[in-house]
Amino acid sequence: MNIVMCIALPVAGVVLGWTIRWLYARFQLSASEQKAERVKQDAIREAEAQKKEILLNAKDELIRERNQQERENRERRAEVQRYEARVSKKEELVDQRAADCERREKEIESGIAAIKTRETALVAQEEAYRMELERISGLTVQDAKDLIIKNLENDAKHDAQALLNKIEQDAQLAAEKKAREILVSTIQRIASETTGDITVSTVSLPSDEMKGRIIGREGRNIRTLETLTGVDIIIDDTPEAVVISCFDPVRKEIAKEALERLISDGRIHPARIEEIVQKVTREVQNKIYEEGERALFDMGIHNMPTEGVRALGRLYFRTSYGQNVLSHSKEVAVIASMLAAEVGADRELAKRAAILHDIGKGAENDSDQNHAEIGAEIARKMGEDSRVINAVAAHHNDVEPATIEAVLVQIADAISAARPGARRETIDNYVKRLENLEAIAEKFPGVEKAYAIQAGRELRILVNNEKVADSDVKELAASIAKQIENDLRYPGRIRLTMIRETRIVEYAR
Repeated sequence: MNIVMCIALPVAGVVLGWTIRWLYARFQLSASEQKAERVKQDAIREAEAQKKEILLNAKDELIRERNQQERENRERRAEVQRYEARVSKKEELVDQRAADCERREKEIESGIAAIKTRETALVAQEEAYRMELERISGLTVQDAKDLIIKNLENDAKHDAQALLNKIEQDAQLAAEKKAREILVSTIQRIASETTGDITVSTVSLPSDEMKGRIIGREGRNIRTLETLTGVDIIIDDTPEAVVISCFDPVRKEIAKEALERLISDGRIHPARIEEIVQKVTREVQNKIYEEGERALFDMGIHNMPTEGVRALGRLYFRTSYGQNVLSHSKEVAVIASMLAAEVGADRELAKRAAILHDIGKGAENDSDQNHAEIGAEIARKMGEDSRVINAVAAHHNDVEPATIEAVLVQIADAISAARPGARRETIDNYVKRLENLEAIAEKFPGVEKAYAIQAGRELRILVNNEKVADSDVKELAASIAKQIENDLRYPGRIRLTMIRETRIVEYAR
């Protein structure tokens, strides 16, 4: 019995413990399931709230887009209605003009028929009168003419000689007075402003810190810009400004526009500078053509070939004694046209010859001819009238003027150049000296381009690295310096800077 009790009690304890543990586990499982259900319900409620909020925002956005679209549609409909109204009015006006033209055409046709009828009647009546006169006088028409001519011939000889003497005297007295009146009248009708081109331009900077960025590390930015454009960039103590100096206005314009764009863009480094300079150079070439077209349009001149328009547009960037050559050419065309109207010459011919008279100054060639000869050759290649070619060639008396229009071009050119303030001889001499300086350097083999800067005190020369070795650059510089000393007269000394660059471009694909 005791043994049974000893065995039963542990077994009963084990069973009781397992039962209690099982009940506790069930209790924990039920609590976890209730907690999970609460979390689930909270998540569902939160998701529903977010869903409602998203739907409300989407509806508001949809309503706003719909209202915006409706406003745009209303504006477009209103614009279309305005266009339709304008088109309708124009159609009515065209119909009305067509009816007027048709009515006038019928009136003209009826008037022509009446004139023809009257002309026939007058011819018949004239023939009847002639026959009656021959019968009364006993002379034919030819006999009457011969008799009258014979009687008048003796009287005319005497009167003509006296009249001729008087006309010559009066002409000599009045010619000079009339010429002065014509010139004064023409000059009074000209209202051209007095301008003088300068060889420097100022570029404004947002701050003085920009000067350092323009110079770049060890001066590489400013050297690149000066090398590519051939100008001299002066950075001094002037606050928030740099100065661009160059005698060639095309280079100066390219450098100024490129520098302004670089300052506006903010990215200033050699690669960007080269990209901007190339872009601005293309734009300046387009501007040359536009200026040529504008000048021809202002003068009312048509049928000009493309090469003529470009040659004329290049004058926009050229100066002569400080006077803009394109403005001078337009002024000469106006004066020549007025003079031709006063003396009864061909206005259009005089105007066309005058606008082209200095076209040789903008020619892109290295000919040793003067600008009148070059201009005549350009006009000949463009197929211009021989009278225009003669006027261009003769405007400085290199050849004899063959027409009155050529003489008028000479007079108009003199009037435009002689008016007060029109020209400054020192500027032209200065520009010619710098052009001669560059031309001497560019004649040497291996020289790609030469730029005169610092008012002619420095000459920068770009050398072709494939034709000239490093060891030969110094010898080339000495030869150029010696040639300049022999050919030019100048104060002080000229510094020659030789630039030889090896550039290798490769692409990784």
